[in-house]
Amino acid sequence: MNSAAPEGPIVFIVEDDDELRLSLDSLFRSVGLKTSMFPNAREFLDARRPDANGCLVVDVRLPGLSGLDFHDQLTKAGSAIPVIFMTGHGDIPMTVRAMKAGAVDFLPKPFRDQDMLDAVASALEIDRHRREGEVELVALRKRYAELTSRERQVMALVTTGLMNKQVAGKLSLSEVTVKIHRGSAMRKMDAKTLADLIKMAEMLELHQSFEDSY
Repeated sequence: MNSAAPEGPIVFIVEDDDELRLSLDSLFRSVGLKTSMFPNAREFLDARRPDANGCLVVDVRLPGLSGLDFHDQLTKAGSAIPVIFMTGHGDIPMTVRAMKAGAVDFLPKPFRDQDMLDAVASALEIDRHRREGEVELVALRKRYAELTSRERQVMALVTTGLMNKQVAGKLSLSEVTVKIHRGSAMRKMDAKTLADLIKMAEMLELHQSFEDSY
């Protein structure tokens, strides 16, 4: 049912109705998408899945673990895979809970094929951006680890909007020394402008960690 990482995006289908599950599989494959099918949430959770750009299409009403409880379990486990819910018995409270939990869409049965394809396209784009962001963050953390302790302090302060003179006062350094550390930090972080450095500090959550330790 599952194999090595596919070359393209993959749609995981969790649906206990055999006919609908196969119909969705055919629909997604008709537009060139890879699929992986499961009749219930437990089989999905127990399976070894490829680490690839993907999304989940899940029936709200599943045998055993319900679709919404399944989503809650995924979230608690740290999974960020985008989820599209479908149901033949949808109601407002259920929809609200699903959307608050971060669902990309909630499609009542019967749904139009195009509505499902549009929802999946949106979910795959969300997951692609998330994955790109994770790769960027790993590289950013690696560059940040190369900074000296003083360069980290200077970076944390200048990215809050403080002038070099103010940073110098806070760290009991000369303004010239602050400029040297600031320039070195920008080179090591590959930040071409202060705006770049500020964005990096936000991604690294430097301000919070600096406030906690300073």
